[in-house]
Amino acid sequence: MRSHFSFEIPFIGHRRQFLGLSCILVVLAVVGLLARGLVFGIEFRGGTEMDFRSTGDVAIEQMRGALESVGEGSATVQTAVTEGEPGFLVRSDTTDPATANAHAADAAGSLGLAADSYTVTTIGPDWGADVTRSSAAAFAVAILAIILYVTVRYEFKMSLTAVCALLHDLVITLGVYAWFQIAISPNVVAALLTIMGYSLYDTVVEFNRMDENARQLKDGVHRTYYQICNFSINEVFVRSINTTIVTVVPVVALLAIGGTTLRDFAFAMLVGELLGTYSSFAVASPLLAMWKTREPKWAKLEARYGESAAKAASGEKSGE
Repeated sequence: MRSHFSFEIPFIGHRRQFLGLSCILVVLAVVGLLARGLVFGIEFRGGTEMDFRSTGDVAIEQMRGALESVGEGSATVQTAVTEGEPGFLVRSDTTDPATANAHAADAAGSLGLAADSYTVTTIGPDWGADVTRSSAAAFAVAILAIILYVTVRYEFKMSLTAVCALLHDLVITLGVYAWFQIAISPNVVAALLTIMGYSLYDTVVEFNRMDENARQLKDGVHRTYYQICNFSINEVFVRSINTTIVTVVPVVALLAIGGTTLRDFAFAMLVGELLGTYSSFAVASPLLAMWKTREPKWAKLEARYGESAAKAASGEKSGE
């Protein structure tokens, strides 16, 4: 085996630091999920979305006051830009279409806005429950399919560590949404499912190189699984970085100039893609290497040629 690098970046040598950082991020995400909770869009819980466009100099406080005066005091209001014009996106718990339209019309009238300056979308709670069940089923099927594919193609240990990396990415992404109280919409769910694909791609590419390099070891060549893992990550690292760059650039463009709906999708994609690239070499591969090193074959090689053996040899030489 020959590396494309004149030196190897010691990813596996810093596995404890990487895994420690990941544990901290996961704990922070879980704290956010428990303390602040997720905010679900009206597509999941039912309600009304009012999209006010071309609102001119109307301030967000004025919009909140107008909504409160018509009975929508509990609605959430956020600024939005549509085709370069300022506006507001309002989400409320009102599930009756007639009531929602009347409230929107009264609010627009009190602010002096045109009758065609807003649109109202109302979703019933039953439809939201169906979306929730469908999303949960999609995640469950995706996880099972990943475990099955990686187990058949490689081995069971690789499938479990790949799923651990996926859950790491998803939990941290959801934690970001919890801390910043960003609403979870079907677009965000679609982004999370897409994130699983990107994260799995980087992980499987590394696992494939590790599997091939482990099989190609010749008699008399002494490499521990940690060494094979680190070598394999270095082999594909440039490819992973290039893939991340070409996928992140359009996502950043969507985040910068896309509409409100596209920004929901783009934000989840941006966080997930960066985490997916990180978790492939900082979570999935180190966990696999640690697990594989417990196997008798690799444990013997680690004992003779691994880090502990190198430290012992160094100590002996210094003591001579």
